[in-house]
Amino acid sequence: MVSRIYDNSITSLLKFYPILALVGARQTGKTTLLQRLLPEFSYVTLDLPSEAALAEQDPELFFSRHPAPVIIDEVQYAPGLFRHLKALVDLDRHRMGQYVLTGSQKFTLMKELSDSLAGRVCLVGLEGLSWAELMPTGGAQLMTYLRRGGFPELWRVPELPSDGWFASYVATYLERDVRQILNVGDLRDFERFIRVLATRHGQQLDLTALGNAVGVTGRTAKAWLSVLEASNQVVLLEPWYGNVGKRIVKTPKVYFADSGLVCWLLGIGQEQLPLSPFVGALWEGVVFSELRRLTQARGLNRTFWYYRDNVGIEVDFLVLGEGARLLECKWSAQGSAEDFQGIRKLRTLAESSANSELALRNAWVVCRTPNTYPTTEGQVCGLADLMTVLSPV
Repeated sequence: MVSRIYDNSITSLLKFYPILALVGARQTGKTTLLQRLLPEFSYVTLDLPSEAALAEQDPELFFSRHPAPVIIDEVQYAPGLFRHLKALVDLDRHRMGQYVLTGSQKFTLMKELSDSLAGRVCLVGLEGLSWAELMPTGGAQLMTYLRRGGFPELWRVPELPSDGWFASYVATYLERDVRQILNVGDLRDFERFIRVLATRHGQQLDLTALGNAVGVTGRTAKAWLSVLEASNQVVLLEPWYGNVGKRIVKTPKVYFADSGLVCWLLGIGQEQLPLSPFVGALWEGVVFSELRRLTQARGLNRTFWYYRDNVGIEVDFLVLGEGARLLECKWSAQGSAEDFQGIRKLRTLAESSANSELALRNAWVVCRTPNTYPTTEGQVCGLADLMTVLSPV
């Protein structure tokens, strides 16, 4: 059993909210985490059609059978449950930690939570295993982590072939979540769309080009991308705007949440990975995932952006919150002053525009180094030291 960095955050939040909702993609370990942390809670899953039907049609009977404290898994399958849950919580409004909900469809669940349970629920996002969680086990190598990704089952059973697991995962995902969220007429086209999107991992999003590559309209491509977002498979990173930003390209970048899934979709094996043209984008995506996980697990107020303008200045990540940080990701064993080139250009532009936020010297290059060390331009660190990057400055 791998200890999760979310443990303290979840147990602490349950002291302040009647309801906690844990949202994440399928197979990221939501149920395992909660059952380990909350052994005194009973458990029911709405993955079972009979339980989902009862919760939807007769919520009073459902809650009489499953009284608080209870974990209700995959709660998006019974949206009629939420209004009754609100009434139950309001009967004893100051009793904390009554219900824990899980869901794998972010947008559906968030809409129901905001409509029915505003002020009564705390939302926590959960992704797969982070490098910070796997590294202490001593069994994870960085290259293997990029190739296998962070789904817990692939680390619980190290000998499990990852290709077969991902094939099964995508097939199940297409049948379950895609059909429920959106009526996709041809699942083959949708799977082709996912594979084409994987080639754009870490790049700016062009929905028209994506649609053309698959043979669908840009509007359809946008709807399909929303399905992937709703089920926590991809994350969009928006460009930063500010006084300097009059010339910034107004297009988000797209990242898959799991590097192992990207490798499988692109057919990249363990031996091909070091020389793959996609390894830099995969590394950038892993850094972004680690930043998101640490921010969520530690309860930090951080926002993430990227910078790119039409004169060629580009910085991978701008992290705001208790200071500003500029980050570049490099798939190299060590960092150098040259790696800070984009950051240096942006600082110069920011200073000439009197934009002190981007002119700060808190700059980082994240590479494969095992140690953190300074250069004349900023700090160089590895994946294991990203919590230092996120600390207040």
